[in-house]
Amino acid sequence: MTASPHNIEVSDDQQLPVDPSLLVAAATEIFKDFGFEKSELSIALVDDASIRVLNNQYLQHDYATDVISFVIEASEDSIVGQLIVSTETAQRVATRIGVPWEHELLLYVVHGTLHLVGLDDVDESSAEKMRAAEADYLGRFDIAHVWETDLETTEDH
Repeated sequence: MTASPHNIEVSDDQQLPVDPSLLVAAATEIFKDFGFEKSELSIALVDDASIRVLNNQYLQHDYATDVISFVIEASEDSIVGQLIVSTETAQRVATRIGVPWEHELLLYVVHGTLHLVGLDDVDESSAEKMRAAEADYLGRFDIAHVWETDLETTEDH
């Protein structure tokens, strides 16, 4: 049996039960679609307290967030990266917007992986491209997602 050129590992350091297979499948599809013949990705599932510490340490943002992505190394056809994803944030936001929390978690992994391969959401144009890509990848797993901003809420996320 041949080893996969996409090595994606999920570490689970939180309390909610998670099936990592969908997370791995989504990240693998993104890497393949963006021309990465080889990839190594570590996905750390954490709680809000843990991601807040990392968000403050690496990005100087003193609050919990949904996902943080780091490119460790990249070339034209290979990438090594890390995602830190908060399952608590996924559960809280999903409850507020009325979707399964596992769908929100998948969105965070898709979003973070898209950042790794070069997409961004720093302005309206790039955010529209990011949203379209997110919708495409979620749709591949039969998930029609409602984004929090679609609900005209004034709450911070």
